[in-house]
Amino acid sequence: MAVELVRGQNTPLPQTRLEIRVSAGKPIVAGATLSDAQGKVRSAEWIAHPGSPQLPGLEVSQQAAADHRLAVDLEALPDAVEQVNVLLALPVGVGGPVRFGAVAAPFVAVTGLDGTEVASYTITDLDPESAVVALELYRRNGVWKVRAVGQGYAGGLAEMLADQGLDQSREIASQILDAVARGMARSVAAPPPRTAEGDRVRHTAATAGSAGEHSGAAAGEHGAAAPQPPTTGGPAPAQPPTANGAGQPTASGPTQTPNSDGVNYAHPSRRPAAAAPPSPPPTAPPAQPGQPAQPVAGDATGWSMEERLYNQVWGMFEDLARTTAAYRSAVDFAESRMEQELDKVLSDPRSRIGGTGDAAREAARAKQAKLVDQAREVLDRDLAQLKAEAEVVEPALPHAFAAWDNPVWHAYRVPMEVPMALRLGDLHLPESADVRIPLLMRLPLERGLWIDSGRSSSGSVTFHDSAELHRLALETAVALAARLLAVYPAGDFSVHVIDAGGGAAGSLAPLLQSGVLPHPPGHGAPGVTEVLARLTKRVELVQMAIRGGATDALPPDLDTGEQLLIVNDFPHGFDDRAVTQLRYLADEGPAVGVHLMLVADREDASAYGPILDPLWRSLLRLTPVPDDHLADPWIGHAWTYQPALVPPGSTVLQQVLAQVAQARREWGR
Repeated sequence: MAVELVRGQNTPLPQTRLEIRVSAGKPIVAGATLSDAQGKVRSAEWIAHPGSPQLPGLEVSQQAAADHRLAVDLEALPDAVEQVNVLLALPVGVGGPVRFGAVAAPFVAVTGLDGTEVASYTITDLDPESAVVALELYRRNGVWKVRAVGQGYAGGLAEMLADQGLDQSREIASQILDAVARGMARSVAAPPPRTAEGDRVRHTAATAGSAGEHSGAAAGEHGAAAPQPPTTGGPAPAQPPTANGAGQPTASGPTQTPNSDGVNYAHPSRRPAAAAPPSPPPTAPPAQPGQPAQPVAGDATGWSMEERLYNQVWGMFEDLARTTAAYRSAVDFAESRMEQELDKVLSDPRSRIGGTGDAAREAARAKQAKLVDQAREVLDRDLAQLKAEAEVVEPALPHAFAAWDNPVWHAYRVPMEVPMALRLGDLHLPESADVRIPLLMRLPLERGLWIDSGRSSSGSVTFHDSAELHRLALETAVALAARLLAVYPAGDFSVHVIDAGGGAAGSLAPLLQSGVLPHPPGHGAPGVTEVLARLTKRVELVQMAIRGGATDALPPDLDTGEQLLIVNDFPHGFDDRAVTQLRYLADEGPAVGVHLMLVADREDASAYGPILDPLWRSLLRLTPVPDDHLADPWIGHAWTYQPALVPPGSTVLQQVLAQVAQARREWGR
């Protein structure tokens, strides 16, 4: 029976292979330190954190997140280790709260690999602290126990590490926070919170029972889940639309305060009719005995089919991350077990030679192969179910969620409402190349995009011609800009282009020929200056109008719709003043409807030094070729991103933009 601990209380651990689950209302950092019998952390090599997530017997998350899974194998710890300290910290310096008193009380649970909860602890009474020792797993007289600690540190990670005996605590804390900042810069949006009302209705087979026997970091995901407070990132749990909100938009969005001129840069609210309880999601036909239920499009909770599909896609993304983590952990465990058994054989001189040693080695390898085969069988079963679900969901997706080759685009009409999210491409993992999950980003954009025209970090695709890679990057930018234009109502979204070198006319042809650009691309230094000055002035005017409550005083010719600035070949054509203006737009623009999309090779900007680092970190990096640079918010897998490009020979882009341009002309009359 699970024990609910209070501060200072302890309880024995019934097993040595465990999972520690952490839930918080905001992205936090989760890590662990190893201590000897004197309670001292001997060196930085005894710290598991996002920049160094694995130690013998210990694995932690690779980035800040609202939910974490930490894998612990107490038998695999170094012999000198007598204690494992579970640490939580706020990612200070990269945005968000700076004290635990401003977030929901963190919840920590220790579970078995099958998801069965052993002990839990809710960390209360924190206020100015930005780091806390949540739990400690310690050994007494050969028995491992867990104790609820809840020791907070107002001085953050540096003070906490110093208290554990580390001399260079400040430098190590800085390295950890730098790793967190890099992880947040490459992370996709946060997942939907899992609550009793908003959890997905899943039809997958019960994975935990079989995979949990052999997995570590993410085993038992479908077992008993720890309570999780609501988060502010990702889609919100199904609930009636509200008139207030905070942080990232929820399903109903933040406070909607449209002014007389229609200026409203919050997430579009759901329909007023949704005040009634949402209708139940569609149910699958009864399954045959022993067979999984047939997947159904929209089998998640939500106030509309769009929201159900959005939550279902996120659920598929999470399911694929979890089942792959379970498989990888099972394989690692099988390898570790085989190595331990082989070491044991080799350590005994009597078994090094002769038939006894050979038989022991063969038995160890057979056990390893059996464990891997069992894990692969579970993975293949889960992948088959996810693939079947993807085949049902993909044809049912609306325009904003659909790939360019989806037949739904042939029936395209300019929408009357802004959708919840936009498809940026697809994601898959090496173990599941044929199961692709749409990468959906919430609208309106809260984060700019960087289309990387530099050499791919993935070895799967190599371009010797940098000009060809840059052309593909620009075509990716045009395809994404066309998607944004297509999913907004007429007149609610505009695109501006800076092409200082003037060499992008061919790739920009769909935008230029359709007439959807309100202004010609800015060429040369004068063009860069003119476009940046125009958008900077717009941001300043709207900011002053909103702060002063005088939006009716805005110039009548000011476009109050959402704006996207595409900068080709950045930083070519940019001087120091132009770079400063661009950073201003990146920082202040999203709040008033101005967003950035840079097409650039970061190496080309190295001459500016660290001045552009905050700009790069604020943007979501996408690539024009498949590349494994994105991370999920649960496990930290390196996902391969596939850009959302138009199929070769297809005219769907031109057809869609022609309708957008026609609707804009009719709207402007």
